[in-house]
Amino acid sequence: MITTLADSNVLIDVISADAAWSDWSTRALAAAADRGTIVINTMIYVEVSIGFERIEDCDAAFDSAGLRRQPIPSPPAFLAAKAFLAYRKRGGMKQAPLPDSLIGAHASVCGLRLLTRDPARFRTYFPRVDLLSPQ
Repeated sequence: MITTLADSNVLIDVISADAAWSDWSTRALAAAADRGTIVINTMIYVEVSIGFERIEDCDAAFDSAGLRRQPIPSPPAFLAAKAFLAYRKRGGMKQAPLPDSLIGAHASVCGLRLLTRDPARFRTYFPRVDLLSPQ
């Protein structure tokens, strides 16, 4: 069984029926579900929940999709901070750690495969993470 962390962009594609990405994201989620468990973390929950008016509707959408919630432990949070420092040293202008830092570090430290359609930052800062992406 493989555990896959589903990035928020993939989930938003499916929920919003995005014209460009919905088909790919739906197929990728189904394939990941066939091979194991799909999880989300708190950061992914935050990013996706923006599109919902009520927490009950948001939770129902995650539950009906069979997505399990997994907290971000301290070691990935620490690694995310280090990735953010590397980002700043490369000239990044953001003043706070990026959500992708927490998502990538979580996948890296916990040995999760990451399903995303935006792999560039993950490949740069978390090169050992097994990525499922269109590229």
